[in-house]
Amino acid sequence: MGAGLYLVWPAFYTDVTDSYRLGRGGRLRTDLGGLYFNAIVAVAIMGLWWATGFDALLLVVATQILQMVRQLLPLVRFDGYHILADATGVPDLFQRIKPTLLGLLPWNWGRPENRVLKPWARAVVSIWVLITVPLLLFSLVLMVLALPRLLATAWDSLLKQQEMFSDALSAGDVTGATVRVLAMAAVALPTLGMLYIVVRLLRQLVTGLWRKTSSSVLQRTAAMGAVVALFAGLAWAWWPDGGTYRPVQPYERGTLVDATTSVFPNSAGTSLREGGSRRTVALWPSDAPKPTREHPQLSMVLVPVEGSSGSADASQSIAPSWVFPFDRPAAPEDGDNQALAVNTTDGSVTYSVAFALVWAEDGEPVDNRNDAYAFANCSGCAAVAVAFQVVLIVGQTDVLVPENLSAAANYNCLDCLTYALASQLVLTLDGPLGDASREQLSALWAEIAEYGRNIRNVPVSEIQGRLTAYKEKITAIIRNDPSATRKAGQATAPTDAATPTTTLTGTTPATQVPDGPAPAPSGSAPASAPVQQPTPDEVTPSFAPDETVQPTGDVGGALPEDVTPAPTGQGTPR
Repeated sequence: MGAGLYLVWPAFYTDVTDSYRLGRGGRLRTDLGGLYFNAIVAVAIMGLWWATGFDALLLVVATQILQMVRQLLPLVRFDGYHILADATGVPDLFQRIKPTLLGLLPWNWGRPENRVLKPWARAVVSIWVLITVPLLLFSLVLMVLALPRLLATAWDSLLKQQEMFSDALSAGDVTGATVRVLAMAAVALPTLGMLYIVVRLLRQLVTGLWRKTSSSVLQRTAAMGAVVALFAGLAWAWWPDGGTYRPVQPYERGTLVDATTSVFPNSAGTSLREGGSRRTVALWPSDAPKPTREHPQLSMVLVPVEGSSGSADASQSIAPSWVFPFDRPAAPEDGDNQALAVNTTDGSVTYSVAFALVWAEDGEPVDNRNDAYAFANCSGCAAVAVAFQVVLIVGQTDVLVPENLSAAANYNCLDCLTYALASQLVLTLDGPLGDASREQLSALWAEIAEYGRNIRNVPVSEIQGRLTAYKEKITAIIRNDPSATRKAGQATAPTDAATPTTTLTGTTPATQVPDGPAPAPSGSAPASAPVQQPTPDEVTPSFAPDETVQPTGDVGGALPEDVTPAPTGQGTPR
């Protein structure tokens, strides 16, 4: 027993030459020794998995079973080859290829050399030759043609592994770095093996033809002409043109995933997945060029996750799958306010409400964002997003760029409604509010928060008007406070951005994202004397419940019938 290199691959081996002193049964038991060893390893690893529950060990078991199946192939000198050789009594089957092929010719049927083997052994060897020779030639041609793309795939994989190796070293992860080294070796060895086989076959072909044609100039000229033609064909197949050296992609035909799907068509499921192969219908614009095999076009397949049902409790609801052909809105930052209603469940209504009252300190930049997004991908459904933000600036600020945005989109919707309303109020105070004004503002904000919690019971057509009335009340409280308006000037910037989108009929996707009005900046704040910063109890926390409501009937049961989506709101800075 020992270890060595088989072409370029490290391999363990056992010298079983003395097995030829045994009978046929003994030799067959020897040939099965490798499979017996693999079976013992698989059983031992299975027992280890049973004891530890470490699921990665199951991969080792699977590789052992695949290795056993591979070793049974009689095409090359694996265990299956030696089993067939010892069963037929032919020590070297490859030496019988030429005599077998010549013996199949009609004019050679009566020759004595064809009767060396017993009839059943001659039949088995003949079948092996007729299967092995075409398959080996076909595999060789495929390897030569696919070699450029396999080299490109190996190079691409090596670059990725090298990048992860560098990251592991930078993080001090010795185990991760070791794994990456082993991964690079696993990628490099098969590539080097293919290159070695091709170079070795070409060298043997050229030297063999050169030696056999040494006695005839005409034969040598013809043989070298054939060699030149072979190299010209290789140059044509390996010439870097177009996608010759493009790495193999998971979705291409001829991969293991594609072969598995072809053999087991039901294994791919009912929907398209990455790396999968199934039939679907693609619609292209009439004036757009159609994709071809030579000039393919990338497309995006949007698959909603099944079973994502809404819940009345936002803390326990499962976030719906993002199936829309645009990026998810960025999460709000400190001082921002965002309502995001996403509905992918048929026959349901999703509300997202975010109310926030923000105090800005003296000299602090005011760049608060107030966003409302309503997106739907379902049938007989609705998504409503309402974002209401009040920004109170106490003192002077040099940077004043508040943003108020809304967007509503229906994607692949049938009989659905999306409504997004973003309403923002920005006020500048010359000084802190008095005690009475603070109490009035706190009481009013408590009323506003309660309104937000029950907003799903309010007709959509009334929401914008109610929020506008609340802004007027807040403005009145600030205006009537002498300490907050010690000077004549003050700036207020109420803005509304309402984006309704409704799809009632039709089977084609309806995606509408109307552009909301540009955010209206606040007016310049007048100079003021230093003011006292608001204390913690003067800062009202934001109120942002997210709710998903399952109506008992149709959508009209949750959205009153008098719903009239408000047009895109206008805001006039004051």
